Amino acid sequence: MSDIVEQLKNYTVLCVEDEDGIRKRLVNTLKYYFADVYEASNADDAYALYYEHKPTIIISDIEMPKKNGIELITDIRKNDLAIIVIMLTAYSSEEYLLSLINLNINHYILKPVVSESLLNGIVKAFGDKLETKIKFTEDIYFNTKQRELYYKDELVILRKRDKDFLLLLHENRNRVLSYETIEEYIWKDKSMSMSALKTFIKELRQRLPIDLITNVPQEGYKLANF
Repeated sequence: MSDIVEQLKNYTVLCVEDEDGIRKRLVNTLKYYFADVYEASNADDAYALYYEHKPTIIISDIEMPKKNGIELITDIRKNDLAIIVIMLTAYSSEEYLLSLINLNINHYILKPVVSESLLNGIVKAFGDKLETKIKFTEDIYFNTKQRELYYKDELVILRKRDKDFLLLLHENRNRVLSYETIEEYIWKDKSMSMSALKTFIKELRQRLPIDLITNVPQEGYKLANF
């Protein structure tokens, strides 16, 4: 996923959200991904920023006072069919479904928005514009759209946790992935014992056609160098 994050730095985004606290959190996260981030608290300001800067992507709330997000995108779509649009909504809203389809909305994300759902939504909205292969070696790559690992273009069967761990290794490829980080991101709200971790690593290695994992005693693991 880190390669995709690097690609996003070539693009710009406009974030439209009337609730200040939510908008600030979104903007802070988006600044990690994009070259430039513009923000607006209402549809009129958003349209002015769109017209001035022509961002690559708009991320807009639907429910806003006076003029809502659907009306904003309707105005923009009159002259711009290419801009990528993600809508934010507090609920799966059937009343807006037809409008979202007619406006060619690229993706929508349910609130509350967390970093993972935001990034996944952005990647899906960009579609084929982003390179989706993470190369571990010349023969092994991970397709981030399909969330599948391939060896010499043949599928390697892995569990969800296996895939999450390999991606985490890649994101931390220039440093040791500590036990604490593994527990936080892979085990999440569950407790991780060292025996469980060792069993997990052993079984993952058995599934991999090439051992991609280097053990760093008493510290953690890192991606093997090839």
